[in-house]
Amino acid sequence: MTTLYAEIDKKKISDMPQAQFPGRIVVIGTAESAQKACEYLKKEIILGIDTETKPSFKKGTINRVALLQVSTHDVCFLFRLNKMGVPDCLKELLANKKQLKVGLSLKDDIHALGERDVKEKGRYVDLQDYVLKFGILDKSLQKLFANVFGRRISKSQQLSNWEAGVLSRAQELYAATDAWACIEIYERLQQLAKNRDYRFIPRVDENEKMMSVVADLLNQTKQ
Repeated sequence: MTTLYAEIDKKKISDMPQAQFPGRIVVIGTAESAQKACEYLKKEIILGIDTETKPSFKKGTINRVALLQVSTHDVCFLFRLNKMGVPDCLKELLANKKQLKVGLSLKDDIHALGERDVKEKGRYVDLQDYVLKFGILDKSLQKLFANVFGRRISKSQQLSNWEAGVLSRAQELYAATDAWACIEIYERLQQLAKNRDYRFIPRVDENEKMMSVVADLLNQTKQ
């Protein structure tokens, strides 16, 4: 039986085994290759999505989204929007209501894509909203994945240069993992809910934590 926590202890995550996208990664940098990728993706029932933006370290400077990741269970396409813009085929894919697209903090991603003239009209599930049905309060993808699977996904490339001429292998894996992880979390929670195969540990409030610490200290004193 799986144990789900209202909030996973962040200190435990670093000791968990690492997980990363196990499938094939395809980098897309032209409208022609984007067309082929979209033809492949539109046949899928569910997709995981995410975006990456080059970080700005200057106050008042905001970069446009550079990368859109769209993943199936075993193939992830990395669309380099900074190189090719957003082809019509990709806009159509994002607006397709026949397939479910799962992401995290989708309002931010949709706003970022809106800066590139993408108007979202498709079927979307934001994990930050979905997990509330289970009582889960964690918001970050890393915490959610650790909570559901007991494994850690790396965030080491988060602030790397997503407009680099060529993405590094580490960047590709990071980006693909984030999109793929959204599908994995959603489908796992769907399965657990259907089978009622989980137990839930609610959040321990500060008073309970303090009482527990005091009790431990008293026990140690008696010993």
